[in-house]
Amino acid sequence: MTKVGILLVSHSKNLAQGIIDLVSEVAKDIPITYCGGLEDGSIGTSFEIVQERVETNPADTLLAFFDLGSARMNMELAADFTDKQLLIQTVPVVEGCYTAAALLQAGADLETILEQLKELTINK
Repeated sequence: MTKVGILLVSHSKNLAQGIIDLVSEVAKDIPITYCGGLEDGSIGTSFEIVQERVETNPADTLLAFFDLGSARMNMELAADFTDKQLLIQTVPVVEGCYTAAALLQAGADLETILEQLKELTINK
């Protein structure tokens, strides 16, 4: 059986930490990895950090959430360098991440979760 986890990538350490604090309240048993900002604490994203977070998550399928464009770009690049499946979601980052985490914790299957997230999709 495929284990599903969550990856969150944000430009801001504080934003990422806040979302994870919220999500962790409803998803105590779900593998979640995240990154926010650069190693020096500044705003931004880094392919190397994203790739490391992908690899440290024990799940083989990751529902991936991002805040802004370059976070998505780095996720897409990391997807090319891993055997894991990254399912990048274009949804509001807080609501999408929270919804996915709560449904995973409740035992919902991946298809059901993706259907719920589809309703949140941002069409640009």
